[in-house]
Formats: sequence, C-alpha cells, structure tokens
Amino acid sequence: MKFSIARETLQSGLRAVASAIPTRTTLPVLSNILLEGTENAVHLSATDLDISVSLTIAADVSDPGAVTVPAKKVVQIARVLEDAPVKVSTDGAQVEIESGRSKFKLFGLPEDEFPTFPEVDFSSSWTIKAGNLQDLIEKTTFAVSTEESRPILNGVFWRITEEDSLMVATNGHRLAKMKERIKATSLSSEMELIVPPKALHQVQKLYEPGDEIEIGCSENHLGFRSENRRVYTRLIEGPYPNYDQVIPKDNDKEAVVNRSALEAAVRRMAVVASDQTHRVRLSFEKGGMKFRVQTPDLGEAQDELPIDYDGDSLEIGFNATYLLEILRHMPEEDVRMTFKTPERAATFSPASGDTEYLCLVMPLRLLD
Repeated sequence: MKFSIARETLQSGLRAVASAIPTRTTLPVLSNILLEGTENAVHLSATDLDISVSLTIAADVSDPGAVTVPAKKVVQIARVLEDAPVKVSTDGAQVEIESGRSKFKLFGLPEDEFPTFPEVDFSSSWTIKAGNLQDLIEKTTFAVSTEESRPILNGVFWRITEEDSLMVATNGHRLAKMKERIKATSLSSEMELIVPPKALHQVQKLYEPGDEIEIGCSENHLGFRSENRRVYTRLIEGPYPNYDQVIPKDNDKEAVVNRSALEAAVRRMAVVASDQTHRVRLSFEKGGMKFRVQTPDLGEAQDELPIDYDGDSLEIGFNATYLLEILRHMPEEDVRMTFKTPERAATFSPASGDTEYLCLVMPLRLLD
C-alpha cells in the first residue's frame, strides 16, 4: 500500500478513531488501527469488540492495500510531524511514514488478524439529524452508572418513535431524562434500546451536527452510518428499570434559582465537603437559601443565595458532585427545583418548561 495525505487530515482522522481503542487487551491487534487504502481514500478502523468505529478520509492512493498499525504510536507520530504532506507505504506488515525530512518505521500486524465488524441490518433503517441526537447524548450520558453490579444501568435507555426521541440514564442515585421532537425518517415501528455510553460518545465525536445519520438495528447490535463515518455497538440486553416510578409527581415545594449562581455556590462548598460523601446541606427559607458544610478534621463552610422560594422551611442534603453535574448540563439559566421532604427525591428542570428535560437526585441523610 502507498498513499500521500495532508498531515492535518491524517492527524484528525487517527485521533477520531483512536478513542475506540481499548486501554487494556489480551489481543494485540485490538491496540492497532486498520489502514485500508482504496481509490482516492483511506479507511481508518478501530474496535474493542463491543464498539467499532470506521472513518474515511481523502488521500492520494497510488497502491491500494491494508495493514494494521499500533494506534498509540501512529497517533503520536502524526502529532509531531512537520506541516507537510505525509507519505505512507507498507512492506508486508512494516509501515513507513515520511514527512519533510522525518522518516519513521513501525511494525504492524497483517490486516487479516483485525476483527470483522458486526453485521447490522440497514434495510429497516431510520435517519436522524446528528445535532439533535448529540444534544440528547450530552444531556443524559453523564448520569450512567459505572458500577458493574447492575450492568443494565451501564447503558442509556433510548426510545425512538416517528415523532420524538427520549433518552434516560441513571445510576440509582441520580437520573437524567430528556425528550426531543426529532423526526425519525423511515422508522417502521417504535424502538426501545439500551446503548453503551461509549458508543454514543463516539457519535458525538465523529459526526458534525448537520450530518444525517442512518441508523440500523440487528438483534443485538446497533449501527450508525453516513457517507464516510460508521459506528457499530453491541446493545445491552435486559429490561430497563421503570424510571417513571421513581420520578416524584407530588413534590409540593418549588424554588427557582439562577443556575450559574447556584453552581458557583455549590462549587465553593465542595472544597470543604467530605471526600467520601461530598455532602452539602441546603436550607430553604422564603426568599433565600443557605449552604453549610461541616467535615470532621477538615473544617466548615457557609454561603447564602437569594432565590424565588415561598414554601415552608426545608433542610436537605445532597452530593455536591451530583449537583454540579446536573447544573452543568442544564440548558437554561433559570432552574426549577422541587422537593417534598428531606428524604424524598428532588427534581431539577429548566424553569421555562420549554425543554422536556428533567434531572433527579436522591438526598443524603443529614447528620446533626
């Protein structure tokens, strides 16, 4: 194989697919990126066997072929090359990279050792605008569980109809739910899927907001594709918990607060909060709220914030890290918070009600 390519094109392409490379693997070829040279293009592919990514970039290919190269090293090389055209050639599994006066040789592995991508049926596919899908991903995936005890919570629940899409993620202590009016063109019937967040993050990275993404689904795999980008993922199997049951319908205390001011106050309190619980005490009174943190052997902190609140006095404790994550993803500056009692879940949503976005966080028990 032999091709010439712009340095920036090669660098951005390698960086895009390298994020799919597993950090640890017993199969050496999974640490490699597959380079396939065809007419006027090079296809870059990477996989960890659960998630597979492919990207096509423009190149002047004089001799088609394929080889796998060590991902970490080829990305580092592309990053430090001079701003000059890059020439890549292969001799068996050996890859030579030239740019300006620099020359590198890497030992790769034959392309036939690289795993094949999963078969995904696109005959009943549907199409979604990338920007709309990326917005759903951005607002929900942060709430996914990272614990392995309940694998079903390691995925994002995604329900798709012809008229809208809904995503939900939770770790049992916090929850994020967003629904958008997104046209799913050519969708034949309602779909309910549980998708690994790593695959959704690949969709965020690889696609431009204006791209039209074609999505296909097989029994246990999902595929996203456009003209020159593809993402495949294994789906998580099993029933997703009934998230509607845990969202309180009878919270009768409501406060409206400026998102930036609240985020800044919580961030200040988090400095002195316990490294184990991150507990922050919030006290709501008419017209204002107070913050207090007491951590044995470390110290304490207090703060105040004016808010729109006209309910009964209430003291409630939260994990500051969860609060900061929720506030960071709120799409508006005015946030509506609802409560019932110090032991019941609180909700956070845009105060205008224009966006169907809701976050829930379970309180922490307060210690006097």
